[in-house]
Amino acid sequence: VRPTAPRFLNFGDTFELPVVVQNQTDADMQVDVVVQADNLSLGEGADAATGVGQRVTVPANDRIEVRFAMAAATAGTGRFRVAATSGDAADAATVELPVYTPATAEAFATYGVIDDGATLQPVVAPTGVIPGFGGLDITTSSTSLQALTDAVIYLTQYPYQSADALASRIVAIAALRPVLDAFDAPGLPSSQALDGAVADDITALVALQNDDGGFPFWLHGEMTDPFISVQAAQALVVARDAGYTVPGDSIARALAHLTEIEQTYPGTYSQETRDIISAAALHVRALGGDRDAAKANDLYDRRADALSLDALAWLWPVVDDPAAIDGIDRKIQNAAVDTAGAVTFTTAASDEAYLTLQSDRRTDGIILDALIVMQPQSDLVPKVVAGLLAGQTQGRWDNVQENSYILLALKRYFDAYESQTPEFVATVWLGDRFAGEHAFSGRSTDRARLTIPTADVIVAGDADLTISREPGSGGSVAGRLYYRIGLRTAPADLQLSPLDRGFTVTREYSAIDDPADVTRDADGTWHIKAGARVRVRLTMVAESQRTHVALVDPLPAGLEVLNPVLATTPNVPTDDGSVDSSVARPDTWWWGTWFDHQNLRDDRAEAFATYLPAGVYDYTYVATATTPGTFVVPPTRAEEMYAPETFGRASTERVVVEG
Repeated sequence: VRPTAPRFLNFGDTFELPVVVQNQTDADMQVDVVVQADNLSLGEGADAATGVGQRVTVPANDRIEVRFAMAAATAGTGRFRVAATSGDAADAATVELPVYTPATAEAFATYGVIDDGATLQPVVAPTGVIPGFGGLDITTSSTSLQALTDAVIYLTQYPYQSADALASRIVAIAALRPVLDAFDAPGLPSSQALDGAVADDITALVALQNDDGGFPFWLHGEMTDPFISVQAAQALVVARDAGYTVPGDSIARALAHLTEIEQTYPGTYSQETRDIISAAALHVRALGGDRDAAKANDLYDRRADALSLDALAWLWPVVDDPAAIDGIDRKIQNAAVDTAGAVTFTTAASDEAYLTLQSDRRTDGIILDALIVMQPQSDLVPKVVAGLLAGQTQGRWDNVQENSYILLALKRYFDAYESQTPEFVATVWLGDRFAGEHAFSGRSTDRARLTIPTADVIVAGDADLTISREPGSGGSVAGRLYYRIGLRTAPADLQLSPLDRGFTVTREYSAIDDPADVTRDADGTWHIKAGARVRVRLTMVAESQRTHVALVDPLPAGLEVLNPVLATTPNVPTDDGSVDSSVARPDTWWWGTWFDHQNLRDDRAEAFATYLPAGVYDYTYVATATTPGTFVVPPTRAEEMYAPETFGRASTERVVVEG
């Protein structure tokens, strides 16, 4: 018995599971075929655990196909088992596949601190949502590490596999590893999974390293990128110091490359960009045990008045000239934007900021790290922390650079400053319903988390969520209560409309072999014949110059992309009808494509451009309709990876594979 399942499902998908039953005997066989499922529905009225079955006759030395109606129940992992029996003969197969969160899922998170008494958060009962998805999550803690949960989850789930993404994830998770076991939050992988993911990321990053010791952005053998080389070297050093296995030769070659980093700068780089990368390289060399104070002093002496805040903060712990140390301290103090509750820093805008992936929030994180090392008693330190935590959106910062550098700095802050000894009980009520409590006694990174399902939140109606700090068993109250309130829901209508926030994006399916293979209803639903080859065409309009652009197109679960680079893939026709069976993706600019790199994955196609002038851009690929059913297709999305607030999306679509 051989089931042929999709590689993944989107929430809301329904499909027919094809199961091939093969009879290898010389006599006809009457076979009972049964399917049982977990987190997958088996048709109206069917019990997924008990299963549903069909009795079929399979001719001698022949095979037949039977189909079972199935649907994605909830986001997570779907599993099913198919068993076939005939007398004493039997066979079975078990399959599991990811079921992705609804594209329309909405999340809200807020953080707070209670020093005395209680806090009330009004909760409006959600309407027009799917009762079985999501819920209200309340996490309480006696440490502000609580505020990092969503940022860590963001990094573990970041979808792009660039050297920058690998390095950022390694740095943040390796640095935070001693306390990650205490991060008890929905979506955070287990400690074993995190260790495995870091090990895999280290392997992938090392595999990217070029012969000169530096690192490219996407693929081994491509042009070495100076700033990415610095960040990759830092990731390997941080991982090694955190106890992970890192090839010594790879670190040695990476650090040796940084000693000559100035020889790798393209002639088009401005002096400001060169200074930033040189300062970062000196900082990472010092982290790796090769402090070059003389070179750092020289850079400061030559360029003191022109150095950016990032460069100054990186140089500060490396220089040993008292005049340079005092000068950097003064410049950072003067650049602080101080309000009653927070301190932030603003970097000057630069046309080349994309080369070093700069942003104001990342600068705050880099300066915080330097302040804790160089001026641990500074009044700026707690106010920079307050500014960073206030600058989170849904519990994280805007991009991998920001999350990586900020998490690294906050870990240093927590190690240096949080020394309170808590003694209290945290209690939670939703309206007049007691939801739970947890006692905190002594310094620890314990979390208490409780979840109220969406269906229960709806039943409770509009109500106040009350979180209070009560006396402990000894009758005393000490320490701070930190809390996170998160609400995650999905609208009952899974349809998203197109949106332009800097990009306009459209998607179209067209037939390759027979025009009748692909049709579209008046309501926009696409119909594709099973087995047909389909061309997917994406059109993206950039309204002005953009940098580090990602164009991502999710696949319907019933389609499978054809990647011409694989030897087993049949010839893939190009737009003009010719066949290209040798090159799947032009990876470098001389191929004449607008993108630098592309990935053809199980569930999506991705194209990336480092620099994109204003204009209209097309991207196409070919897929085959493999599984009959009705599939939800999340919107195509274009975004600036390091400024994701600049984005655009197409609409949610529905694809019906008929066969």
